Amino acid sequence: MFQFKQFTIHHDRCAMKVGTDGVLLGAWADVHNRQRILDVGTGTGLIALMLAQRSEAHIHAIDIDAAACQQAQENIASSPFPQQIEVFHHALHDYSSICSTQYDLIVSNPPYFVNSLKCPNLQRNTARHTDTLSLETLLRNSHQLLAPQGSISLILPYNQKDYLNTCIEKEKLFLYKEVNVIPTIGAQPKRLLVELKSEQPSSPVISTELTIEISRHQYTEEYIHLTKAFYLKM
Repeated sequence: MFQFKQFTIHHDRCAMKVGTDGVLLGAWADVHNRQRILDVGTGTGLIALMLAQRSEAHIHAIDIDAAACQQAQENIASSPFPQQIEVFHHALHDYSSICSTQYDLIVSNPPYFVNSLKCPNLQRNTARHTDTLSLETLLRNSHQLLAPQGSISLILPYNQKDYLNTCIEKEKLFLYKEVNVIPTIGAQPKRLLVELKSEQPSSPVISTELTIEISRHQYTEEYIHLTKAFYLKM
């Protein structure tokens, strides 16, 4: 169980537990004027709940894992935001073929291990490895569901930056914002936050850095500012 300021996340039946990646994306994604949001691979429902706390949007949350969907529904039902979020047990590929909604914002903390050694736990493999949802497939299906002025926000390993650029070009998307996420002062970036759109930008890409820690459990002011609406101790 993980207690946030406005809601609680139970994650004992989910392959992926509450982690910094999900919190970063949920706190960073631009919800301004977003009325319809899709959370792809919702897991515990964490990101959907964070976006509900930050907006008045109606949010659809999908996941390929039935146990995760059930736990997400329970987490949402016990939160202050049950009327804002609906959970559906669907893979993105199937969902994109039956859904008529166009979303103003699509978010995902997707599986990111590519051709990596797998563990014996099938549920955890599905959540962590790209076999069931490659980045290329994620972008293609998300683009199909995106409203004309909408955006796609993702968090990815920093070492997938070149692959992301290849996929963006192939799927006719454009990078608007990127944040190089650095775990601690002096370290190399480990994560990448990106915002993509289907229209070519009229101005240069906004590229910034975010450092999480000064030292162990001593957080930077910028990270505290980003997450203080959620973490109890911020």
